[in-house]
Amino acid sequence: MGIPAIRVESLGKKYNLAHAAGGRAGYKTLRESLAGGVATLTNRLRNRSRATTEEFWALRDVSFDVQPGEVLGIIGRNGAGKSTLLKVLSRITKPTTGRAVINGRVGSLLEVGTGFHPELTGRENIYLNGSILGMSRKEIERKFDEIVDFAEIEQFLDTPVKRYSSGMYVRLAFAVAAHLEPEILIVDEVLAVGDISFQQKCLQKMEDVSKTGRTILFVSHQLAAIQSFCTRCLYFRDGTVALDGPTSEAINAYHQAVAIYREAEVILTDHAGRTADSIPTMERVRISNDADGTDTIPMGGTARIETMFRSRGPLTDLTFGLVVKDQNQTPLFGINNLVIPTPALDRPTSSGSIGCVLRNLPLMPGRYAVDLYLGSHGHNFDVIHSAASIVVVAADVFKSGKLPPSNAGSFWWPASWEIKTDEQPAGSVRGRDE
Repeated sequence: MGIPAIRVESLGKKYNLAHAAGGRAGYKTLRESLAGGVATLTNRLRNRSRATTEEFWALRDVSFDVQPGEVLGIIGRNGAGKSTLLKVLSRITKPTTGRAVINGRVGSLLEVGTGFHPELTGRENIYLNGSILGMSRKEIERKFDEIVDFAEIEQFLDTPVKRYSSGMYVRLAFAVAAHLEPEILIVDEVLAVGDISFQQKCLQKMEDVSKTGRTILFVSHQLAAIQSFCTRCLYFRDGTVALDGPTSEAINAYHQAVAIYREAEVILTDHAGRTADSIPTMERVRISNDADGTDTIPMGGTARIETMFRSRGPLTDLTFGLVVKDQNQTPLFGINNLVIPTPALDRPTSSGSIGCVLRNLPLMPGRYAVDLYLGSHGHNFDVIHSAASIVVVAADVFKSGKLPPSNAGSFWWPASWEIKTDEQPAGSVRGRDE
């Protein structure tokens, strides 16, 4: 390997958090504030020596290399140290320990509208922000029309940016940074502000940038984009690199850690989604990955939906059904044990559980609501809308390192392609087919 585009060695960043003596002060009236002004000043001087500080390490002993042309994803929970790392790499803040060596011109997009002046127009801010990022005036003039076209703000070009929406801000900010043509492009979680079509446009732009041999660091909570776009991924946890490796491994490690912070079961006894005419019978529901028991399901994985029930009297027959809905509450599919029969009860029962196993789940990454229905002899007497959620995460189901575009709908589907030409006999190029 040659000289890395980025080399990070034992990097650490410490902040000193000050805590005033006596804890947090309460709210006071204006009269109390005026009357106690002198006393407050005196006490402040007296208590200055009592104030305490706490060391907080946002980054601790972080080391990694990024090769030229590599697309590196960075994931982790809020507060894990991702944004602090990017600020150090962008020379916004200095590290406390270690060092970061950057070989190449850096373009950073860390916060929406960074370097914009609210009173200036979009046109004026393109020149201002471009200059801050290191572009010459001639370079800005040469790329001006491309930046405006990409940002889709031509109608508002001479409007002060203080009147822009957050989406317009991020479009213009990304357009300027993307056309900087840096050797290294650093992008933080800002694309979530834009609409789906613009997010796809930005991802396509970053992919085009990477094909020219430039290096990209991409921080995002949109794991589908990370999976589709990044060849390698760092999973950050508590300011350290918990895993540095293939993107799918980093995402799986992240989801397993996040699963600890979510409730494994949903209590249904007082659920707001229960219909008014229901007889409360379902008490709890658990949705889990049948492979490892966690509550996130990879694309193409197996989801187990287990519902615990307790009835007022013994049941001789059970009817159970569910409907899976998207984020717009549109039903995607449903199933019940009338069309796919379950084994009959061997004896009457008033409590127990009934489970449904959904194999080869064809859902795209996202969160899906699940309606539950429970009854007896084909009659539902307990109905709960949006009783629980199925959380689907990205997986390389096509074995190509790519995902379908996020705006392609709720489902992925195995398929094969056939190519015919006039010059040779028919042949086929096949994808994953089950």
